[in-house]
Amino acid sequence: MWRGFGPALLIAALASCGSGAAGNPGKDSAMNESTTVAQFAMTSSDIKDGQPIAAVYTCDGANQSPELSWPDPPPGTRSLALIVDDPDAPGGTFYHWGVFNIPATQREIARGAGKGGSNTNFVQAMNGFGNSGYGGPCPPKGHGPHHYRFKLYALDVDKLTLSPNAKILEVEQQAHQHQIAMAQITGTYERK
Repeated sequence: MWRGFGPALLIAALASCGSGAAGNPGKDSAMNESTTVAQFAMTSSDIKDGQPIAAVYTCDGANQSPELSWPDPPPGTRSLALIVDDPDAPGGTFYHWGVFNIPATQREIARGAGKGGSNTNFVQAMNGFGNSGYGGPCPPKGHGPHHYRFKLYALDVDKLTLSPNAKILEVEQQAHQHQIAMAQITGTYERK
């Protein structure tokens, strides 16, 4: 009796393979993937996970990028990319810093390295303020605490194929395509 249902079940199963989030691409579709990605560690002497960010790293202070460091990334890592964003921004996710083509042998980004432009160790993307480099937390006054995600992607390619004027969203989209692991620190900041 079940023999007659075999081909119909196979066709139904194959038809359902194309459904899901991947079939509905949107502006943030690269960031909404449900796949599980391996994790690795990242630390900072300047930003503590879940804690407020000191004013020196914000628009209310020196707007200086914090120090970030990590141990050996997972095997197969050929380069790294860093994205700093604020998912609590009133107009949707706001991008504060994008760094790409970080050599796999590099183990830190020094404090203050986010000054505009690129250097010999990595390329900095255009942030939401319209500048190359780091733009610190600067939420609207009275908007409550915002969460700033410092996301470091271990990638399976030597370089991302982006121009030096790439926007951070473009960096993150390509990083998602090549990620083998991710590390994250989230700090908070509020302007009253």
